[in-house]
Amino acid sequence: MAPKDYVARGRNKKPAPAPPKVSLPWLRIIITLCLLGLFAYFLWSIKGKAPDTKTQVNSNAPAQIAEDGEALPEIPDEEWEFIKTLPEYTVEIEQQQQDQPIVQRLMQCGSFRKEHQAQELKAQIAFQGLEAQVRSSKGTSGLWYRVILGPYDSKRLAEKDRHTLQRAKIIGCKIWNWNLN
Repeated sequence: MAPKDYVARGRNKKPAPAPPKVSLPWLRIIITLCLLGLFAYFLWSIKGKAPDTKTQVNSNAPAQIAEDGEALPEIPDEEWEFIKTLPEYTVEIEQQQQDQPIVQRLMQCGSFRKEHQAQELKAQIAFQGLEAQVRSSKGTSGLWYRVILGPYDSKRLAEKDRHTLQRAKIIGCKIWNWNLN
């Protein structure tokens, strides 16, 4: 019974009147007009404070006048000595001939008893964009076929090619220095 009474009481009540609506667009228009008026007043107040462009110094003028009325001296043209002296300047360097041994760097990537194994390694190296040679050499233990790259002018170039081969899983290449003197 209690729920019915509650429902019954809710039906008999009239809704409360809504609060009066304030016209919001008029308030926004008034605030906007006030801000525009203040901005216009600000612009008008700083109008006389701008620097005069007629009194600014002209850098192209032949003679400038100082604040006390006296003419300032002209700025002289800059002269640079090195422009004249540099083309005539020569440097002589003494070269000392030293008896340095000529070093040739070779990289050996394999040594095989059978030539076809050396040719297979040479082909794998060729797939990496490098040119190898197969050289035969006769040693105390018989005939060997060596796979050689080079000659290289610097060790850095040889190392670069060795790293390229290592990335291709061709491991075991050694760099040898040969004195040609």
